[in-house]
Amino acid sequence: MAAPHSRPFLSVLWQTFSAAPHRVMFLPGALQGVAIMVWWLLELESGIGPLALPVTALAPAPAHAWLMLYGFFPFFIFGFAFTAVPNWLNSSKIPPAAYVGSFLPLAAGAALFYPGIYHLPLAATAVALHALGMAVALAALWHSLVKATVDDRRHAWAICLAILTGVTGDLAFLAWLHLEQPAWLMLAQALAVWGFLTPVFLTVCHRMIPWFTSRVVSNYVMIRPYGLLWAMLAASLGHALLETAGLSPLTWLTDLPLAAIALWFTLRWGIARSLHVRLLAMLHIAFVWATLAFGLSALGALGLWLDWPWTGGFGPLHALGIGFFGSMLIGMASRVSLGHSGHALEADRLTWWLFWLIQAAALVRLLPDLLPDIAPYRIASLAAVIWLIAFGGWAWRYAPYYWRPRADGKPG
Repeated sequence: MAAPHSRPFLSVLWQTFSAAPHRVMFLPGALQGVAIMVWWLLELESGIGPLALPVTALAPAPAHAWLMLYGFFPFFIFGFAFTAVPNWLNSSKIPPAAYVGSFLPLAAGAALFYPGIYHLPLAATAVALHALGMAVALAALWHSLVKATVDDRRHAWAICLAILTGVTGDLAFLAWLHLEQPAWLMLAQALAVWGFLTPVFLTVCHRMIPWFTSRVVSNYVMIRPYGLLWAMLAASLGHALLETAGLSPLTWLTDLPLAAIALWFTLRWGIARSLHVRLLAMLHIAFVWATLAFGLSALGALGLWLDWPWTGGFGPLHALGIGFFGSMLIGMASRVSLGHSGHALEADRLTWWLFWLIQAAALVRLLPDLLPDIAPYRIASLAAVIWLIAFGGWAWRYAPYYWRPRADGKPG
């Protein structure tokens, strides 16, 4: 007798969940932020004591890299882009058929990748599905771009081109799964970090941090010169090309300018004037990690080039991925989640402390590369636990917004 009531409830639930693109993208992203780190922590601890996972068919390090770079961040990128880019362009909203059509293969690919770690044909299918989802998302954003009614389309162009690079990188990972040639894996990872994620995050920061600050800080002048943004995007892509060509010791040529420009933006955007508003301060503090990550990357490359004892290790990558991307994600996704669920744009105490836990996770993960005497796997496990607490708490706080109606009764 309960069956007749279950379908209407599920129908209403799906209607609410699919009412806006950030809902269908942020929820799987939140779940992935927990699931990825649970698997990685179990993998790090496997064989210690009674805990033992099955032997992987896919090497754990590349699996972890794909999950974080392709299986996690894109959900939040598309949730944000589907919401913001049409507004930037004064274009029509992304239709449900497009964002749901992207969500389904993205989510299916991300979910299928976990068993694929232990059975390679499943991994290949998962990555192919995921690449399809990214391509559908890109097509939807491209349609919005060509239908724009404003003259300034530069940020939207930059994001679309970066996503195209991400699709290429996803396909390169698929090629590596089939061909098992290291060059394809190197290309996939370099394009993900330096051709896709870094350009997207830098472009969004260039567009949104000054604008958000101008809404809060009085007598604020927005500073966002496009020439410096193009220089950063070119340097980021240059890093990817040098790394793929086996010229990592020369990436200081791209990373030093990146660090210098990021520092200039940090100072000119008024970080000190933002600290009294938590939701705004989170964005400014997150951007500080960009300078630190690019600086560490430049020093590591100089270490390789000049044969110094310290060459960076994974420190620059984790400063970029956890510090910059992770912190900015928490700030931006919290803001979108609050604003588009009918709640006040105010970060509560829990959100604020979860943001600082992400800072702690990044700092802890840097320790093995800054202090070589520290056992790296112990520290990696500790950083994973801190991430789990932080992102698990964030998911617990914000995930219900994605299946509940807006608090103000408005659609979306």
